[in-house]
Amino acid sequence: MLNNNKINSSRPSVFRTMDWWAAGIYLLMLVFGWFSICGASYTYGDTELFSLSSRSGMQIIWICSALAIALVIMLLDYNMFDAFSYIIYGAFLIVLFLTIFNPKQIHGSRSWLVFGPIRIQPAEFAKFATALAVAKLMNSYEFNHNRLRHWALAVGIVLMPMLFIILQKETGSALVYLAFFLMFYREGMSGSVLFVGVAMVYYFTVGLKYADVNMLDTPTSLGTFLVLLGVLVFSVVMAYVYEKDKRELYTLGIAVIGSTLLFVLFSKFVIPFNVNIVMSIMCAALIAWFLFKGFKNSFMHYVYIAIFAIGSIGFFGTADYVMNDVMKPYQRARINVLLGLEKDVTGIGYNVHQSEIAIGSGGFTGKGFLNGTQTKLKYVPEQDTDFIFCTIGEEEGFIGCFAVLAMFLVLIIRLIYLSEQQATRFARVYGYCVASIFIFHVFINVGMVLGLTPVIGIPLPFFSYGGSSLWGFTILLFIFLRLDAGRKLAAEL
Repeated sequence: MLNNNKINSSRPSVFRTMDWWAAGIYLLMLVFGWFSICGASYTYGDTELFSLSSRSGMQIIWICSALAIALVIMLLDYNMFDAFSYIIYGAFLIVLFLTIFNPKQIHGSRSWLVFGPIRIQPAEFAKFATALAVAKLMNSYEFNHNRLRHWALAVGIVLMPMLFIILQKETGSALVYLAFFLMFYREGMSGSVLFVGVAMVYYFTVGLKYADVNMLDTPTSLGTFLVLLGVLVFSVVMAYVYEKDKRELYTLGIAVIGSTLLFVLFSKFVIPFNVNIVMSIMCAALIAWFLFKGFKNSFMHYVYIAIFAIGSIGFFGTADYVMNDVMKPYQRARINVLLGLEKDVTGIGYNVHQSEIAIGSGGFTGKGFLNGTQTKLKYVPEQDTDFIFCTIGEEEGFIGCFAVLAMFLVLIIRLIYLSEQQATRFARVYGYCVASIFIFHVFINVGMVLGLTPVIGIPLPFFSYGGSSLWGFTILLFIFLRLDAGRKLAAEL
């Protein structure tokens, strides 16, 4: 008995093996986040920064409770996260499904559960549950990254909560789950999947933005022309990437570019006509050529490229339908404002316009803590939640914005580094899930405040006001820190 006590007392503490670089950045963000919330919610003459009736006072409660949650997680056995992954995931799926039928709506969304004065958003907690489940699946012995069926299961785990959240009318939180595809790419998913995603964004944005612009004073729609040209170029480049045939690359490349240039010049200087008719014929001819080579020589890569080209044209063909018949008016308006098709600084574009003014007015060094004007006069809606970054820009200026982004960059790099050090695939996959979610949140949140991405209403981790997001991000981060600390403990014993 005495020997066992000596052994137990000699075990290294989990807090000694904990990664204090990541934990330290987390603590810094909590502090800077609280000051930012003070600045965003402060009213001139108000001295009740610590009152529970104020946003800043309540945020102290959320911060203290988040630290308590972090402490509890660090004291748990790290093996339990692997053992109970599916149970946790299943429980949150049930909660998300039931939330769809929530009778109470907040800002048009049913994603909040209200318990008296406390509001909880299950979607914020479902992120760590989904990360645990997909890490569990990919860590299983039977998982093979070369089998499509196994990837389909992993993608299905991600899409299920995403679907339920969309049905709650909370599109922004649902889109966050696309971040998991960054982890999938690290774990062996073909880069063509990400390429297809980028291509679809190109088709949608370019096609819509320049749909009503005539190219070179001809009857040719510039948007459709750029999309069809993109399909041709992408297909030719993909053929070279897969087959490494330089002769085919030069032949097809010269044919596509030369023919396109010839018909554009003919339309401009000889007889004006719609060049897109010819571009469509060229796409059909290229697709037929790839299908012929694919089936004749059993080169399935050519078949896949043909399917990509067909899918690209089909996707672009349905973009207008989705924009006008599927999307809600406010969603359509946000995209139009983002693409520069509309300028609505008093309506749907008001938030972004005011946030840009606030950030610009901060200059290089900012106006100082509690000295902002745009934020103090409440010109920016949601300035202490989704648009908290504009408060940082106005009060702390470029220096403050740079410091915040630098902290996120260091944290993400640290998470990626620690993920690569993990002894199990479960911990590595989970670590990359955490890093990917942070990347998505920071990129989209800062981008929408600056008018670079659509306004989809997602918080800036550890800075935006609210208990659900703070608790959710804390749990997400500290489960990984506990897994990493457990790895180090196991190595020392």
